[in-house]
Amino acid sequence: MTRTNGAVSPTAAWDALHQVVESNIDPLGMTVPIMHAQLAWLMHPQELSEAVADYAGKMLALQWHSWRRVLGVPSEDVERPNPGDTRFADTVWSDSAGWDVVKEWYLLCTRHIQDMLYGTPGLSSQERRRAAFWWRKWLNAMAPTNFLMTNPVAMRKLAETNGDSLVRGFRNFLADLQAGTVRMTNPDDFQVGKNLATTSGKVIYRNRLLEVIHYAPTQAKVHSVPLVIVTPWINKFYILDINPRKSLVRYLVDQGFDVYITSWKNPGEDMRNTGFDDYLTEGIGRLVEVARATSGSPKVNAVGYCIGGSALAMYMAWANRHYPAKNVPVASATFFTTLVDFHKPGDIEVFLDEGSYNFLAKSMDRKGYLDGMEMASAFRLLRSNSLIWHYVVHGYLYGETPPPFDVLYWNMDTTRMPAAMHKWYLRELYLDNALIKKDALTVAGEPLSLERIVQPVYAVAAADDHIAPWRQTFRLNNQVAGSKRFVLSSSGHVLGILNPPVHPPKREYWVAAVERHDTTESWREHATHALGSWWEDWMKWLKPMSGRIIRPPPVATPAYPALVDAPGTYVLEP
Repeated sequence: MTRTNGAVSPTAAWDALHQVVESNIDPLGMTVPIMHAQLAWLMHPQELSEAVADYAGKMLALQWHSWRRVLGVPSEDVERPNPGDTRFADTVWSDSAGWDVVKEWYLLCTRHIQDMLYGTPGLSSQERRRAAFWWRKWLNAMAPTNFLMTNPVAMRKLAETNGDSLVRGFRNFLADLQAGTVRMTNPDDFQVGKNLATTSGKVIYRNRLLEVIHYAPTQAKVHSVPLVIVTPWINKFYILDINPRKSLVRYLVDQGFDVYITSWKNPGEDMRNTGFDDYLTEGIGRLVEVARATSGSPKVNAVGYCIGGSALAMYMAWANRHYPAKNVPVASATFFTTLVDFHKPGDIEVFLDEGSYNFLAKSMDRKGYLDGMEMASAFRLLRSNSLIWHYVVHGYLYGETPPPFDVLYWNMDTTRMPAAMHKWYLRELYLDNALIKKDALTVAGEPLSLERIVQPVYAVAAADDHIAPWRQTFRLNNQVAGSKRFVLSSSGHVLGILNPPVHPPKREYWVAAVERHDTTESWREHATHALGSWWEDWMKWLKPMSGRIIRPPPVATPAYPALVDAPGTYVLEP
Protein backbone atom coordinates (compact mmCIF):
# COMPACT_ATOMS: atom_id res chain seq x y z
CA MET A 1 0.00 0.00 0.00
CA THR A 2 1.55 3.32 -1.06
CA ARG A 3 1.90 6.21 1.37
CA THR A 4 2.19 9.96 0.87
CA ASN A 5 4.13 11.75 3.62
CA GLY A 6 3.43 8.85 5.92
CA ALA A 7 -0.28 8.69 5.05
CA VAL A 8 -2.03 6.06 3.00
CA SER A 9 -2.98 7.44 -0.42
CA PRO A 10 -6.72 7.54 -1.24
CA THR A 11 -6.20 5.34 -4.30
CA ALA A 12 -4.38 2.68 -2.31
CA ALA A 13 -7.01 2.82 0.44
CA TRP A 14 -9.79 2.37 -2.12
CA ASP A 15 -7.96 -0.55 -3.77
CA ALA A 16 -7.48 -2.22 -0.38
CA LEU A 17 -11.16 -1.74 0.51
CA HIS A 18 -12.13 -3.06 -2.90
CA GLN A 19 -10.09 -6.23 -2.38
CA VAL A 20 -11.63 -6.83 1.05
CA VAL A 21 -15.17 -6.37 -0.24
CA GLU A 22 -14.57 -8.47 -3.35
CA SER A 23 -12.89 -11.38 -1.58
CA ASN A 24 -15.02 -11.54 1.57
CA ILE A 25 -18.36 -9.85 0.96
CA ASP A 26 -18.92 -9.94 -2.79
CA PRO A 27 -16.84 -12.80 -4.23
CA LEU A 28 -18.97 -13.09 -7.39
CA GLY A 29 -18.66 -9.39 -8.20
CA MET A 30 -22.37 -8.62 -7.99
CA THR A 31 -22.24 -5.23 -6.25
CA VAL A 32 -18.75 -3.79 -6.74
CA PRO A 33 -19.15 -3.18 -10.52
CA ILE A 34 -22.49 -1.46 -9.88
CA MET A 35 -20.89 0.74 -7.22
CA HIS A 36 -18.10 1.59 -9.66
CA ALA A 37 -20.65 2.46 -12.36
CA GLN A 38 -22.56 4.77 -10.03
CA LEU A 39 -19.36 6.54 -8.95
CA ALA A 40 -18.21 6.81 -12.57
CA TRP A 41 -21.43 8.59 -13.60
CA LEU A 42 -21.13 10.99 -10.66
CA MET A 43 -17.58 11.81 -11.77
CA HIS A 44 -18.79 12.63 -15.31
CA PRO A 45 -21.54 15.21 -14.76
CA GLN A 46 -21.77 16.29 -18.40
CA GLU A 47 -22.40 12.74 -19.63
CA LEU A 48 -24.82 12.20 -16.74
CA SER A 49 -26.83 15.31 -17.59
CA GLU A 50 -27.04 14.20 -21.24
CA ALA A 51 -28.29 10.76 -20.19
CA VAL A 52 -30.86 12.29 -17.84
CA ALA A 53 -32.05 14.65 -20.59
CA ASP A 54 -32.39 11.73 -22.99
CA TYR A 55 -34.39 9.79 -20.41
CA ALA A 56 -36.61 12.80 -19.73
CA GLY A 57 -37.37 13.08 -23.44
CA LYS A 58 -38.35 9.44 -23.65
CA MET A 59 -40.50 9.76 -20.53
CA LEU A 60 -42.31 12.74 -22.05
CA ALA A 61 -43.01 10.78 -25.22
CA LEU A 62 -44.26 7.81 -23.24
CA GLN A 63 -46.43 10.02 -21.02
CA TRP A 64 -48.05 11.51 -24.12
CA HIS A 65 -48.57 8.00 -25.51
CA SER A 66 -50.13 6.93 -22.19
CA TRP A 67 -52.64 9.76 -22.23
CA ARG A 68 -53.62 8.98 -25.81
CA ARG A 69 -54.18 5.32 -24.93
CA VAL A 70 -56.26 6.20 -21.87
CA LEU A 71 -58.40 8.57 -23.97
CA GLY A 72 -58.87 5.94 -26.67
CA VAL A 73 -56.86 7.82 -29.29
CA PRO A 74 -54.71 5.61 -31.58
CA SER A 75 -51.01 5.85 -30.72
CA GLU A 76 -47.86 4.09 -31.81
CA ASP A 77 -45.98 2.24 -29.08
CA VAL A 78 -42.95 4.07 -27.76
CA GLU A 79 -41.31 0.88 -26.44
CA ARG A 80 -41.87 -2.59 -27.90
CA PRO A 81 -40.68 -5.93 -26.50
CA ASN A 82 -37.77 -7.51 -28.32
CA PRO A 83 -38.81 -10.19 -30.85
CA GLY A 84 -37.61 -13.00 -28.57
CA ASP A 85 -39.25 -11.59 -25.41
CA THR A 86 -42.33 -13.75 -24.77
CA ARG A 87 -43.22 -12.21 -21.41
CA PHE A 88 -45.69 -9.81 -23.00
CA ALA A 89 -46.94 -12.08 -25.78
CA ASP A 90 -50.56 -12.20 -24.56
CA THR A 91 -52.73 -9.69 -26.41
CA VAL A 92 -53.93 -8.13 -23.14
CA TRP A 93 -50.57 -6.32 -22.92
CA SER A 94 -51.40 -4.40 -26.10
CA ASP A 95 -55.23 -4.41 -26.19
CA SER A 96 -55.65 -2.96 -22.70
CA ALA A 97 -54.51 0.66 -22.41
CA GLY A 98 -53.66 0.23 -18.73
CA TRP A 99 -51.54 -2.87 -19.13
CA ASP A 100 -49.90 -1.46 -22.25
CA VAL A 101 -48.77 1.52 -20.17
CA VAL A 102 -47.39 -0.77 -17.42
CA LYS A 103 -45.48 -2.80 -20.04
CA GLU A 104 -44.01 0.23 -21.80
CA TRP A 105 -42.95 2.03 -18.61
CA TYR A 106 -41.15 -1.12 -17.48
CA LEU A 107 -39.41 -1.55 -20.84
CA LEU A 108 -38.39 2.12 -20.97
CA CYS A 109 -36.84 2.08 -17.50
CA THR A 110 -35.11 -1.24 -18.09
CA ARG A 111 -33.60 -0.30 -21.43
CA HIS A 112 -32.45 3.13 -20.35
CA ILE A 113 -30.68 1.75 -17.27
CA GLN A 114 -29.05 -0.95 -19.38
CA ASP A 115 -27.93 1.54 -22.03
CA MET A 116 -26.42 3.77 -19.36
CA LEU A 117 -24.54 0.90 -17.75
CA TYR A 118 -23.16 -0.37 -21.06
CA GLY A 119 -22.02 3.17 -21.84
CA THR A 120 -20.62 4.06 -18.40
CA PRO A 121 -17.74 6.51 -18.93
CA GLY A 122 -14.40 5.73 -17.36
CA LEU A 123 -14.99 2.00 -16.78
CA SER A 124 -13.38 -0.98 -18.48
CA SER A 125 -15.55 -2.98 -20.85
CA GLN A 126 -15.47 -5.92 -18.44
CA GLU A 127 -16.79 -3.86 -15.52
CA ARG A 128 -19.47 -2.34 -17.75
CA ARG A 129 -20.61 -5.82 -18.77
CA ARG A 130 -20.68 -7.00 -15.17
CA ALA A 131 -22.59 -4.01 -13.89
CA ALA A 132 -25.10 -4.31 -16.74
CA PHE A 133 -25.42 -8.07 -16.23
CA TRP A 134 -26.26 -7.93 -12.53
CA TRP A 135 -28.61 -4.97 -12.93
CA ARG A 136 -30.32 -6.83 -15.76
CA LYS A 137 -30.86 -9.85 -13.49
CA TRP A 138 -32.52 -7.59 -10.90
CA LEU A 139 -34.61 -5.82 -13.53
CA ASN A 140 -35.70 -9.19 -14.96
CA ALA A 141 -36.75 -10.30 -11.48
CA MET A 142 -38.80 -7.12 -11.02
CA ALA A 143 -40.75 -7.53 -14.27
CA PRO A 144 -44.52 -7.02 -13.80
CA THR A 145 -45.14 -10.46 -15.29
CA ASN A 146 -43.49 -12.09 -12.25
CA PHE A 147 -46.12 -10.93 -9.73
CA LEU A 148 -49.74 -11.93 -9.42
CA MET A 149 -51.21 -8.42 -9.02
CA THR A 150 -49.28 -7.01 -11.99
CA ASN A 151 -49.79 -9.97 -14.33
CA PRO A 152 -53.21 -9.72 -16.02
CA VAL A 153 -52.89 -13.23 -17.49
CA ALA A 154 -52.37 -14.73 -14.02
CA MET A 155 -55.35 -12.82 -12.62
CA ARG A 156 -57.52 -13.92 -15.54
CA LYS A 157 -56.59 -17.57 -14.94
CA LEU A 158 -57.24 -17.11 -11.23
CA ALA A 159 -60.78 -15.90 -11.98
CA GLU A 160 -61.47 -18.51 -14.66
CA THR A 161 -60.44 -21.42 -12.40
CA ASN A 162 -62.03 -20.05 -9.20
CA GLY A 163 -58.60 -19.94 -7.58
CA ASP A 164 -57.53 -23.43 -8.62
CA SER A 165 -54.63 -22.08 -10.71
CA LEU A 166 -53.10 -20.56 -7.58
CA VAL A 167 -53.61 -23.78 -5.60
CA ARG A 168 -51.86 -25.77 -8.31
CA GLY A 169 -49.13 -23.14 -8.43
CA PHE A 170 -48.52 -23.47 -4.70
CA ARG A 171 -48.19 -27.23 -5.11
CA ASN A 172 -45.67 -26.66 -7.89
CA PHE A 173 -43.78 -24.29 -5.63
CA LEU A 174 -43.62 -26.87 -2.82
CA ALA A 175 -42.43 -29.54 -5.28
CA ASP A 176 -39.67 -27.22 -6.52
CA LEU A 177 -38.74 -26.37 -2.96
CA GLN A 178 -38.33 -30.07 -2.23
CA ALA A 179 -36.31 -30.57 -5.42
CA GLY A 180 -34.08 -27.59 -4.58
CA THR A 181 -34.54 -25.99 -8.00
CA VAL A 182 -37.11 -24.45 -10.31
CA ARG A 183 -37.98 -27.50 -12.39
CA MET A 184 -38.14 -27.02 -16.16
CA THR A 185 -39.80 -30.38 -16.78
CA ASN A 186 -41.21 -33.21 -14.71
CA PRO A 187 -38.43 -35.71 -13.87
CA ASP A 188 -40.98 -38.52 -13.70
CA ASP A 189 -41.55 -38.24 -17.46
CA PHE A 190 -38.09 -39.58 -18.34
CA GLN A 191 -35.87 -42.51 -17.52
CA VAL A 192 -32.39 -43.03 -18.91
CA GLY A 193 -32.26 -46.33 -20.76
CA LYS A 194 -36.04 -46.41 -21.24
CA ASN A 195 -37.00 -43.32 -23.25
CA LEU A 196 -33.57 -41.62 -23.23
CA ALA A 197 -30.25 -43.10 -24.39
CA THR A 198 -31.85 -46.07 -26.10
CA THR A 199 -29.34 -46.84 -28.87
CA SER A 200 -28.21 -50.44 -28.52
CA GLY A 201 -24.65 -51.14 -27.37
CA LYS A 202 -22.43 -52.46 -24.60
CA VAL A 203 -20.10 -51.00 -22.00
CA ILE A 204 -16.82 -52.73 -22.89
CA TYR A 205 -14.43 -50.85 -20.60
CA ARG A 206 -14.66 -49.20 -17.19
CA ASN A 207 -12.16 -47.46 -14.95
CA ARG A 208 -12.48 -44.92 -12.16
CA LEU A 209 -13.12 -42.08 -14.64
CA LEU A 210 -15.27 -43.41 -17.43
CA GLU A 211 -17.18 -46.18 -19.10
CA VAL A 212 -16.59 -46.73 -22.81
CA ILE A 213 -19.76 -47.61 -24.70
CA HIS A 214 -19.42 -49.44 -28.03
CA TYR A 215 -22.61 -49.23 -30.08
CA ALA A 216 -24.02 -52.19 -31.99
CA PRO A 217 -23.99 -51.83 -35.80
CA THR A 218 -27.26 -51.37 -37.68
CA GLN A 219 -25.70 -51.87 -41.12
CA ALA A 220 -24.23 -54.99 -42.70
CA LYS A 221 -21.03 -53.08 -43.52
CA VAL A 222 -19.24 -50.31 -41.63
CA HIS A 223 -16.29 -48.00 -42.12
CA SER A 224 -13.05 -49.56 -40.90
CA VAL A 225 -11.86 -46.45 -39.03
CA PRO A 226 -13.85 -46.16 -35.80
CA LEU A 227 -15.40 -42.92 -34.57
CA VAL A 228 -14.76 -41.97 -30.94
CA ILE A 229 -16.79 -39.25 -29.21
CA VAL A 230 -15.47 -37.28 -26.23
CA THR A 231 -18.45 -35.86 -24.38
CA PRO A 232 -18.30 -33.04 -21.79
CA TRP A 233 -18.18 -34.13 -18.15
CA ILE A 234 -20.26 -31.15 -17.05
CA ASN A 235 -23.40 -33.02 -18.13
CA LYS A 236 -24.08 -36.64 -18.98
CA PHE A 237 -23.25 -38.14 -22.35
CA TYR A 238 -26.78 -38.96 -23.49
CA ILE A 239 -27.45 -35.49 -24.92
CA LEU A 240 -25.98 -37.04 -28.09
CA ASP A 241 -28.36 -40.01 -27.77
CA ILE A 242 -31.35 -38.11 -26.38
CA ASN A 243 -34.05 -39.96 -28.33
CA PRO A 244 -34.16 -41.95 -31.59
CA ARG A 245 -35.42 -38.99 -33.62
CA LYS A 246 -32.72 -36.53 -32.48
CA SER A 247 -29.92 -38.96 -31.61
CA LEU A 248 -26.60 -38.12 -33.25
CA VAL A 249 -25.30 -41.52 -32.12
CA ARG A 250 -28.16 -43.37 -33.82
CA TYR A 251 -27.64 -41.33 -36.99
CA LEU A 252 -23.92 -42.18 -37.09
CA VAL A 253 -24.53 -45.88 -36.54
CA ASP A 254 -27.15 -45.85 -39.30
CA GLN A 255 -24.59 -44.14 -41.56
CA GLY A 256 -22.28 -47.13 -41.16
CA PHE A 257 -19.88 -45.87 -38.49
CA ASP A 258 -18.34 -47.94 -35.72
CA VAL A 259 -19.06 -45.64 -32.75
CA TYR A 260 -17.54 -45.44 -29.24
CA ILE A 261 -18.43 -42.81 -26.64
CA THR A 262 -17.36 -41.64 -23.18
CA SER A 263 -19.72 -41.92 -20.22
CA TRP A 264 -17.93 -40.09 -17.43
CA LYS A 265 -18.02 -41.03 -13.76
CA ASN A 266 -19.95 -38.59 -11.56
CA PRO A 267 -17.19 -37.88 -9.03
CA GLY A 268 -17.54 -37.60 -5.29
CA GLU A 269 -15.28 -36.39 -2.49
CA ASP A 270 -12.99 -39.41 -2.95
CA MET A 271 -11.91 -38.07 -6.37
CA ARG A 272 -10.93 -34.61 -5.10
CA ASN A 273 -7.30 -35.00 -6.24
CA THR A 274 -8.11 -36.28 -9.73
CA GLY A 275 -6.48 -33.88 -12.18
CA PHE A 276 -6.71 -33.06 -15.85
CA ASP A 277 -3.73 -35.30 -16.58
CA ASP A 278 -5.91 -38.20 -15.43
CA TYR A 279 -8.79 -37.16 -17.66
CA LEU A 280 -6.43 -37.05 -20.63
CA THR A 281 -4.60 -40.35 -20.07
CA GLU A 282 -7.17 -42.48 -18.23
CA GLY A 283 -10.10 -40.90 -20.06
CA ILE A 284 -9.54 -39.86 -23.67
CA GLY A 285 -6.40 -41.97 -24.05
CA ARG A 286 -8.20 -45.12 -22.87
CA LEU A 287 -11.18 -44.41 -25.12
CA VAL A 288 -8.88 -44.21 -28.14
CA GLU A 289 -6.95 -47.35 -27.21
CA VAL A 290 -10.11 -49.38 -26.57
CA ALA A 291 -11.54 -48.35 -29.95
CA ARG A 292 -8.29 -49.20 -31.76
CA ALA A 293 -7.97 -52.59 -30.09
CA THR A 294 -11.61 -53.56 -30.59
CA SER A 295 -11.85 -52.42 -34.21
CA GLY A 296 -8.36 -53.50 -35.27
CA SER A 297 -7.78 -50.07 -36.82
CA PRO A 298 -4.49 -48.29 -36.05
CA LYS A 299 -6.25 -44.92 -36.14
CA VAL A 300 -9.55 -43.37 -35.12
CA ASN A 301 -11.54 -40.33 -36.13
CA ALA A 302 -12.40 -38.26 -33.06
CA VAL A 303 -15.26 -35.96 -32.08
CA GLY A 304 -15.31 -33.58 -29.11
CA TYR A 305 -18.28 -31.60 -27.79
CA CYS A 306 -17.94 -28.38 -25.75
CA ILE A 307 -15.26 -28.91 -23.06
CA GLY A 308 -14.94 -32.44 -24.41
CA GLY A 309 -13.74 -30.70 -27.56
CA SER A 310 -11.30 -28.54 -25.60
CA ALA A 311 -9.98 -31.72 -23.97
CA LEU A 312 -9.76 -33.45 -27.36
CA ALA A 313 -7.71 -30.55 -28.74
CA MET A 314 -5.32 -30.90 -25.80
CA TYR A 315 -5.16 -34.67 -26.29
CA MET A 316 -4.31 -34.24 -29.98
CA ALA A 317 -1.59 -31.67 -29.24
CA TRP A 318 -0.29 -34.08 -26.60
CA ALA A 319 -0.51 -37.20 -28.83
CA ASN A 320 1.14 -35.51 -31.81
CA ARG A 321 4.16 -34.87 -29.62
CA HIS A 322 4.03 -38.04 -27.52
CA TYR A 323 3.82 -40.59 -30.35
CA PRO A 324 6.09 -41.02 -33.38
CA ALA A 325 4.47 -39.33 -36.36
CA LYS A 326 3.44 -42.58 -38.07
CA ASN A 327 1.87 -43.92 -34.87
CA VAL A 328 -0.32 -40.94 -33.93
CA PRO A 329 -3.69 -42.58 -33.20
CA VAL A 330 -6.08 -39.84 -34.39
CA ALA A 331 -6.67 -39.37 -38.12
CA SER A 332 -9.10 -36.43 -38.01
CA ALA A 333 -10.97 -34.33 -35.48
CA THR A 334 -14.44 -32.84 -35.34
CA PHE A 335 -15.18 -30.14 -32.78
CA PHE A 336 -18.68 -29.13 -31.68
CA THR A 337 -19.02 -25.67 -30.06
CA THR A 338 -15.46 -25.84 -28.76
CA LEU A 339 -13.37 -23.08 -27.19
CA VAL A 340 -9.59 -23.21 -27.22
CA ASP A 341 -9.10 -19.43 -26.99
CA PHE A 342 -10.84 -18.30 -23.79
CA HIS A 343 -10.14 -14.58 -24.17
CA LYS A 344 -13.86 -13.82 -24.58
CA PRO A 345 -15.69 -16.95 -23.38
CA GLY A 346 -19.17 -15.45 -23.58
CA ASP A 347 -21.58 -14.44 -20.85
CA ILE A 348 -19.95 -16.84 -18.38
CA GLU A 349 -17.13 -14.27 -18.20
CA VAL A 350 -19.17 -12.23 -15.70
CA PHE A 351 -18.69 -15.00 -13.14
CA LEU A 352 -14.95 -15.43 -13.57
CA ASP A 353 -12.20 -13.32 -12.05
CA GLU A 354 -9.66 -13.77 -9.29
CA GLY A 355 -12.24 -13.11 -6.58
CA SER A 356 -14.81 -15.61 -7.83
CA TYR A 357 -12.08 -18.16 -8.61
CA ASN A 358 -10.76 -17.98 -5.04
CA PHE A 359 -14.29 -18.27 -3.69
CA LEU A 360 -15.01 -21.35 -5.83
CA ALA A 361 -11.61 -22.87 -5.04
CA LYS A 362 -12.25 -22.64 -1.29
CA SER A 363 -15.69 -24.17 -1.75
CA MET A 364 -14.27 -27.04 -3.83
CA ASP A 365 -11.47 -27.62 -1.32
CA ARG A 366 -14.06 -28.06 1.43
CA LYS A 367 -16.26 -30.49 -0.50
CA GLY A 368 -13.76 -32.09 -2.86
CA TYR A 369 -15.81 -31.19 -5.94
CA LEU A 370 -17.89 -28.52 -7.63
CA ASP A 371 -21.56 -29.43 -7.39
CA GLY A 372 -23.18 -29.56 -10.80
CA MET A 373 -26.26 -27.82 -9.44
CA GLU A 374 -24.14 -24.71 -8.80
CA MET A 375 -22.88 -24.65 -12.36
CA ALA A 376 -26.35 -25.33 -13.76
CA SER A 377 -27.72 -22.42 -11.72
CA ALA A 378 -25.04 -20.13 -13.12
CA PHE A 379 -25.84 -21.14 -16.71
CA ARG A 380 -29.57 -20.65 -16.08
CA LEU A 381 -28.89 -17.22 -14.64
CA LEU A 382 -27.30 -16.23 -17.96
CA ARG A 383 -30.76 -16.57 -19.54
CA SER A 384 -32.89 -15.90 -16.49
CA ASN A 385 -36.05 -14.83 -18.33
CA SER A 386 -36.33 -17.99 -20.40
CA LEU A 387 -34.73 -20.48 -18.00
CA ILE A 388 -35.97 -19.24 -14.60
CA TRP A 389 -38.77 -16.67 -14.64
CA HIS A 390 -40.70 -18.35 -17.45
CA TYR A 391 -41.07 -21.44 -15.27
CA VAL A 392 -41.83 -19.41 -12.13
CA VAL A 393 -44.66 -17.58 -13.91
CA HIS A 394 -46.14 -20.60 -15.67
CA GLY A 395 -45.66 -22.92 -12.72
CA TYR A 396 -46.54 -20.73 -9.72
CA LEU A 397 -48.83 -18.02 -11.12
CA TYR A 398 -50.59 -19.99 -13.87
CA GLY A 399 -50.52 -23.35 -12.09
CA GLU A 400 -49.27 -25.19 -15.17
CA THR A 401 -47.31 -28.43 -15.09
CA PRO A 402 -44.13 -28.13 -17.16
CA PRO A 403 -44.45 -30.13 -20.40
CA PRO A 404 -42.15 -33.10 -21.08
CA PHE A 405 -38.93 -31.90 -22.71
CA ASP A 406 -36.04 -34.35 -22.94
CA VAL A 407 -33.31 -31.73 -23.43
CA LEU A 408 -34.43 -29.84 -20.32
CA TYR A 409 -34.47 -33.08 -18.32
CA TRP A 410 -30.87 -33.69 -19.42
CA ASN A 411 -30.02 -30.12 -18.45
CA MET A 412 -31.34 -30.81 -14.92
CA ASP A 413 -29.42 -34.11 -14.69
CA THR A 414 -26.27 -32.43 -13.41
CA THR A 415 -22.84 -33.83 -12.61
CA ARG A 416 -19.98 -32.85 -10.31
CA MET A 417 -16.38 -31.90 -11.16
CA PRO A 418 -13.33 -33.02 -9.13
CA ALA A 419 -11.78 -30.13 -7.22
CA ALA A 420 -8.23 -30.48 -8.54
CA MET A 421 -9.27 -30.87 -12.18
CA HIS A 422 -11.79 -28.05 -12.17
CA LYS A 423 -9.52 -25.59 -10.38
CA TRP A 424 -6.83 -26.33 -12.97
CA TYR A 425 -9.32 -25.92 -15.80
CA LEU A 426 -10.62 -22.56 -14.57
CA ARG A 427 -7.15 -21.22 -13.82
CA GLU A 428 -5.22 -22.39 -16.86
CA LEU A 429 -7.89 -21.98 -19.54
CA TYR A 430 -10.42 -19.36 -18.46
CA LEU A 431 -8.28 -17.04 -16.36
CA ASP A 432 -4.82 -17.43 -17.92
CA ASN A 433 -5.91 -18.52 -21.43
CA ALA A 434 -2.77 -20.65 -21.53
CA LEU A 435 -3.90 -23.15 -24.16
CA ILE A 436 -3.22 -20.78 -27.06
CA LYS A 437 0.26 -19.96 -25.75
CA LYS A 438 2.84 -22.23 -27.30
CA ASP A 439 4.16 -24.80 -24.80
CA ALA A 440 2.76 -22.80 -21.86
CA LEU A 441 0.77 -25.79 -20.59
CA THR A 442 2.31 -29.13 -19.71
CA VAL A 443 -0.13 -32.04 -19.51
CA ALA A 444 0.83 -35.63 -18.77
CA GLY A 445 4.50 -34.78 -19.27
CA GLU A 446 4.17 -33.02 -22.61
CA PRO A 447 4.11 -29.26 -23.32
CA LEU A 448 1.09 -28.45 -25.48
CA SER A 449 1.02 -26.45 -28.68
CA LEU A 450 -2.13 -26.45 -30.80
CA GLU A 451 -0.13 -25.81 -33.96
CA ARG A 452 1.03 -29.43 -33.69
CA ILE A 453 -2.48 -30.47 -34.71
CA VAL A 454 -1.94 -31.20 -38.39
CA GLN A 455 -4.87 -33.56 -38.89
CA PRO A 456 -7.94 -32.39 -40.87
CA VAL A 457 -10.42 -30.50 -38.69
CA TYR A 458 -14.18 -30.04 -39.01
CA ALA A 459 -15.52 -27.45 -36.55
CA VAL A 460 -19.15 -26.61 -35.82
CA ALA A 461 -20.42 -23.52 -34.00
CA ALA A 462 -23.91 -22.29 -33.21
CA ALA A 463 -25.07 -18.78 -34.06
CA ASP A 464 -27.06 -18.25 -30.85
CA ASP A 465 -24.62 -19.99 -28.51
CA HIS A 466 -24.12 -18.00 -25.28
CA ILE A 467 -21.87 -20.64 -23.68
CA ALA A 468 -19.32 -20.89 -26.50
CA PRO A 469 -19.85 -17.82 -28.75
CA TRP A 470 -19.32 -18.75 -32.36
CA ARG A 471 -16.87 -15.94 -33.14
CA GLN A 472 -14.68 -17.19 -30.30
CA THR A 473 -14.95 -20.87 -31.27
CA PHE A 474 -13.87 -19.83 -34.79
CA ARG A 475 -10.45 -18.96 -33.37
CA LEU A 476 -9.68 -22.68 -33.21
CA ASN A 477 -9.04 -22.37 -36.96
CA ASN A 478 -6.29 -19.81 -36.33
CA GLN A 479 -4.44 -22.16 -33.97
CA VAL A 480 -4.28 -25.56 -35.71
CA ALA A 481 -2.15 -26.31 -38.76
CA GLY A 482 -4.18 -28.89 -40.69
CA SER A 483 -6.89 -28.37 -43.29
CA LYS A 484 -10.08 -26.93 -41.81
CA ARG A 485 -13.79 -26.78 -42.61
CA PHE A 486 -16.04 -24.59 -40.48
CA VAL A 487 -19.81 -24.71 -40.08
CA LEU A 488 -22.05 -22.11 -38.46
CA SER A 489 -25.37 -23.67 -37.53
CA SER A 490 -28.51 -21.83 -36.55
CA SER A 491 -29.85 -22.16 -32.98
CA GLY A 492 -27.90 -22.52 -29.73
CA HIS A 493 -25.35 -24.60 -27.84
CA VAL A 494 -27.44 -27.78 -27.78
CA LEU A 495 -30.05 -27.52 -30.54
CA GLY A 496 -27.45 -26.25 -32.97
CA ILE A 497 -25.77 -29.65 -32.60
CA LEU A 498 -28.91 -31.80 -32.30
CA ASN A 499 -29.84 -30.97 -35.85
CA PRO A 500 -31.04 -34.10 -37.68
CA PRO A 501 -32.11 -33.96 -41.32
CA VAL A 502 -35.87 -33.37 -41.52
CA HIS A 503 -38.24 -32.41 -44.30
CA PRO A 504 -39.16 -29.66 -44.64
CA PRO A 505 -35.91 -28.35 -43.12
CA LYS A 506 -36.22 -26.50 -39.81
CA ARG A 507 -32.77 -24.95 -39.61
CA GLU A 508 -29.97 -23.54 -41.73
CA TYR A 509 -26.20 -23.33 -41.76
CA TRP A 510 -23.22 -21.66 -43.41
CA VAL A 511 -20.15 -23.69 -44.40
CA ALA A 512 -16.77 -23.16 -46.05
CA ALA A 513 -13.13 -24.15 -45.84
CA VAL A 514 -10.96 -21.96 -43.63
CA GLU A 515 -7.43 -20.70 -44.02
CA ARG A 516 -5.39 -20.13 -40.90
CA HIS A 517 -5.31 -16.37 -41.44
CA ASP A 518 -9.09 -16.08 -41.94
CA THR A 519 -11.28 -13.97 -39.69
CA THR A 520 -14.98 -14.52 -39.06
CA GLU A 521 -15.73 -11.72 -41.52
CA SER A 522 -13.52 -13.05 -44.33
CA TRP A 523 -14.91 -16.56 -43.81
CA ARG A 524 -18.52 -15.32 -43.97
CA GLU A 525 -17.80 -13.60 -47.29
CA HIS A 526 -17.14 -16.92 -49.04
CA ALA A 527 -19.25 -19.28 -46.88
CA THR A 528 -22.11 -21.12 -48.57
CA HIS A 529 -25.59 -20.86 -47.08
CA ALA A 530 -27.77 -23.98 -46.99
CA LEU A 531 -31.12 -24.98 -45.55
CA GLY A 532 -31.38 -28.15 -43.49
CA SER A 533 -28.92 -30.10 -41.39
CA TRP A 534 -25.14 -29.73 -41.43
CA TRP A 535 -24.97 -33.43 -40.50
CA GLU A 536 -25.20 -34.27 -44.21
CA ASP A 537 -22.29 -31.98 -45.07
CA TRP A 538 -20.27 -33.56 -42.23
CA MET A 539 -20.88 -37.02 -43.68
CA LYS A 540 -19.49 -35.92 -47.05
CA TRP A 541 -16.36 -34.71 -45.27
CA LEU A 542 -15.96 -37.59 -42.83
CA LYS A 543 -16.70 -40.70 -44.86
CA PRO A 544 -13.76 -40.38 -47.30
CA MET A 545 -11.41 -40.36 -44.26
CA SER A 546 -13.05 -43.35 -42.59
CA GLY A 547 -11.36 -46.21 -44.39
CA ARG A 548 -12.61 -49.25 -46.25
CA ILE A 549 -16.12 -50.68 -45.95
CA ILE A 550 -15.86 -53.93 -43.95
CA ARG A 551 -17.91 -56.33 -41.89
CA PRO A 552 -18.58 -54.81 -38.43
CA PRO A 553 -16.12 -55.76 -35.70
CA PRO A 554 -17.62 -57.54 -32.67
CA VAL A 555 -19.27 -55.25 -30.15
CA ALA A 556 -17.23 -56.94 -27.40
CA THR A 557 -14.04 -59.01 -27.47
CA PRO A 558 -12.19 -61.23 -24.98
CA ALA A 559 -9.88 -58.29 -24.24
CA TYR A 560 -12.82 -55.94 -23.81
CA PRO A 561 -15.86 -58.01 -22.86
CA ALA A 562 -19.38 -56.71 -22.48
CA LEU A 563 -19.76 -55.48 -18.90
CA VAL A 564 -23.33 -54.24 -19.11
CA ASP A 565 -25.80 -53.03 -21.71
CA ALA A 566 -25.74 -49.41 -22.83
CA PRO A 567 -26.26 -46.81 -21.45
CA GLY A 568 -24.18 -48.33 -18.65
CA THR A 569 -24.04 -47.69 -14.91
CA TYR A 570 -22.10 -44.44 -14.51
CA VAL A 571 -24.83 -42.44 -16.25
CA LEU A 572 -27.38 -43.66 -13.71
CA GLU A 573 -25.42 -42.53 -10.67
CA PRO A 574 -26.88 -39.44 -8.94
